[in-house]
Amino acid sequence: MTAVDTLVPGTTATHGVLADRLSTAAATRPDATHARDQFPATDTFLASASRHLAAVNEVILPAVRQRVPGGDMRAREFLEQSKRLEIALAQVKARLYGSTYAIRRSWESVWDDVRHEFEATWRLEQTLTNDLAAHRQPDDPDWGVELYHGELHAPTRPHPYVPHSGLRGRMARKVAARVDRFWDATEGRMIPEPVHPPDRSHDGRFAQYFLADPHLPDDE
Repeated sequence: MTAVDTLVPGTTATHGVLADRLSTAAATRPDATHARDQFPATDTFLASASRHLAAVNEVILPAVRQRVPGGDMRAREFLEQSKRLEIALAQVKARLYGSTYAIRRSWESVWDDVRHEFEATWRLEQTLTNDLAAHRQPDDPDWGVELYHGELHAPTRPHPYVPHSGLRGRMARKVAARVDRFWDATEGRMIPEPVHPPDRSHDGRFAQYFLADPHLPDDE
């Protein structure tokens, strides 16, 4: 039996949620008497975006290297782009918490950088996930579910300057996640659950036809 793969619809749904959270965070403009009003919306976006990026590096890029033609080069391309997005996210965090390195930047310029890198990252991620789904093998896992579980244990803050790939990358993400969880608990930071992959196991033949996504057992 070929396993159902929720990767493409799952990442599409996640991108939609992240895009909405980005819009909400960027539109928040607290005044002097409500200076902390920006924290919840911005922290929600930062946490969910950071988790997703880390999980893609953890789960999807190794599979791309193994399954997709030219996978090594394409994984490196995504890796470099994801670092650029993480740098932009780190600027949001620095600006939010009053870092001297970012306090002179306007919020408009900070969010413009995030929007640009966010969409550039999504374009690469979308092509990678589509190609990975197209090259999946019968014994491959449901990468959508793997990605979801990866997000549950991923860092909740951007860490653009730690190792991202290989064994060093995995170890760095584990350490960063532990540190992030400590500070999240200390600061009372609310971390949203990742977007759950859609349940495709009950799609009938008619639905699969219109979705152009057949996943029936091979013997059917």
